[in-house]
Amino acid sequence: MGLRRRLKQAGAAALFGVMGLMALGGSIGWWISAPGHTGPVSDHFDGSAFHNLEPTELPSFARAMRMVREGRGATWEARAYATQPPPPPRVRGTAMRATFVNHSTVLVQHDGMNVLTDPIWSDRCSKVQWLGPQRHHAPGVALSDLPTVDVVLISHNHYDHLDEGTLRALAERDDPVIVVPLGVGAMAKGLGFSQVHELDWEQSTQIGHLTVTGQRVRHFSGRGLFDRNQTLWLGFVVEGDAGRWYFAGDTGDGDHFQATGDAHGPFRLALLPIGAYAPRWFMAPVHIDPVQAVSAHQRLRAERSLGVHHGTFQLTKEPQDEPRELLGTALQDAGLEPWRFLAPRPGEALHLP
Repeated sequence: MGLRRRLKQAGAAALFGVMGLMALGGSIGWWISAPGHTGPVSDHFDGSAFHNLEPTELPSFARAMRMVREGRGATWEARAYATQPPPPPRVRGTAMRATFVNHSTVLVQHDGMNVLTDPIWSDRCSKVQWLGPQRHHAPGVALSDLPTVDVVLISHNHYDHLDEGTLRALAERDDPVIVVPLGVGAMAKGLGFSQVHELDWEQSTQIGHLTVTGQRVRHFSGRGLFDRNQTLWLGFVVEGDAGRWYFAGDTGDGDHFQATGDAHGPFRLALLPIGAYAPRWFMAPVHIDPVQAVSAHQRLRAERSLGVHHGTFQLTKEPQDEPRELLGTALQDAGLEPWRFLAPRPGEALHLP
């Protein structure tokens, strides 16, 4: 009887332990989940969640476990890149300048305005800075060397694109206008921004003499366990006197590149993701690879493109330098000159006169 009693007690303790862990995980999942959008039903919003127009298999627990079982791939190394001159305070006239900071963060300067895409200066893309994917190089521009930011574009609410620490710092320093997808406005206001513009696909806003238009892309959203697709995801078209440029954010391939090119192109510049694509069975629905990025460049009718979303955080299985290498091969196969589509090092800038 004593042994049976001890076994029952051990089983009960184990059960309570599992229940405790589940409760803790649920509490954390609720804590990190973002508030969702409320609004009228549309062709991509059913009243509670957004969806892509084409069938899109999204990451799930089962698919994530398969990826874990297959292994992470080669370990990336920490790197130091040559220090580049800081960006100028402003760029005026017909010129346009794009400085690659890291990941999907690019400072685009034209028409006397400074526009920053998906800014992240934090050491990790995570809710907390003691856990999560860690950067493998310093930002190409120190936050203290960044000129006054007038506009921030946020493509969606994943941690590597919406970084709370960086946004709080920018809001306190410059209080720029922030343009976000539907549902992300409340979070932006909570981070200290006083000028928040929420956009739907093909919805525009005027900021000074710049017109910013949200674009359909193929992705998903969510920061916790209970907010999957409750906020929208966007690409952006930005137009001023110096011309038009495009920022894809995160996206899988689809007819949206052709649609954007037909409706808004040609572009002087496109910012296109070239990394976080492997394995393809897992990432293809929501992340393009370098070959697809070159095709997107052509469909958008971009004069020049910059490859982003590579080399900073190891989020998927491809080797550290493979996106740049595959981009070069894809350009050659497409018969395009290498200068048409560059994958800059952190801090490097492209100047269009």
